[in-house]
Amino acid sequence: MTHPAPVPGACPPEDVPVETSLAALVERARGLVAKAGTSRVLLGVTGAPGAGKSTLSAALIAALGPVAAICGMDGFHLANVELERLGRAGRKGAIDTFDAHGYVALLRRLAADPPHVVYAPAYDRSIEESVAAAVPIGPEVRLVVTEGNYLLVDEAPWDAVRPLLAEAWYCELSDDERVRRLVARHVAAGKAPEDARRWATGSDAANAAVVAATRRRADLAVRLG
Repeated sequence: MTHPAPVPGACPPEDVPVETSLAALVERARGLVAKAGTSRVLLGVTGAPGAGKSTLSAALIAALGPVAAICGMDGFHLANVELERLGRAGRKGAIDTFDAHGYVALLRRLAADPPHVVYAPAYDRSIEESVAAAVPIGPEVRLVVTEGNYLLVDEAPWDAVRPLLAEAWYCELSDDERVRRLVARHVAAGKAPEDARRWATGSDAANAAVVAATRRRADLAVRLG
């Protein structure tokens, strides 16, 4: 399908084009690298919790090989001890439970394409904490896929993210399937099933509403099922 050329930082029309083919998405990502020439390019993958952002990002990296790497927003979760201090532990994952300034600073470093390895943090679900310097992004990486909930929020400091992205893709999934995945994820992380469902339909749902309001700023909606 044909898409208009993206304008970094611009707001596309409300009727965002939709893509349903993973193969087409891989080729689109390759096209971003080719268009950038010798420059490094950043691709944003966003959407509500449980919509498939991590799955899509991993599939892109697997298809593109060593020229691509992931820098996840979740690596900038505030530490649990800090969330307790701030009184926000009960809504971890909300927009104010991340080091947004740190995330923007790292994206700017990556976009500057330095001739050395840049280390990014990663979120470890087994311990529910971020791990510093867990992801090496070397100078051979031409495409950085950054995925997370709040990439298209237009309030500071999050509004500094969108201008750094060549494109932003918004993952969509039916609410029933998305909640099912979230419940399974929370159970796998150690929550009791009833607590997992309460979190998925409470805190996660509130965060999903914030993310849904940003959809119009995406270049593409992705529906892979």
